Amino acid sequence: MKLWQGVLINALLFLALSGFFQHSFYVANIWIALAASLVLALLNMAVKPILLLLSLPITILTLGLFSIIINASMLSLTAAIVGPGFQFRTFGTTVIVTILMSLANTLIGKQLGNNR
Repeated sequence: MKLWQGVLINALLFLALSGFFQHSFYVANIWIALAASLVLALLNMAVKPILLLLSLPITILTLGLFSIIINASMLSLTAAIVGPGFQFRTFGTTVIVTILMSLANTLIGKQLGNNR
């Protein structure tokens, strides 16, 4: 997917998942969701490759499952940057939202015919 398609899709996913996890994931409005999605995209381009390289040994030992923790860390860092309009109550909620977003992005990417 192109950058702006991904940002828009992630913003919609943030809104949908915040409605699903009402007591543990909070998104104030559509503008905060768009800002968080843009920050997440920028972090995934700038910081995530470095973290993946540094955590390569543990990722290999866990057969790739540690990458879920890295993605959840990117989402937590996004929440810290965006501020009080975008919050997770626990890291467990962040991990669950990360897994659901990864699945949804995979399915949407296949439907659009683009590889993400």
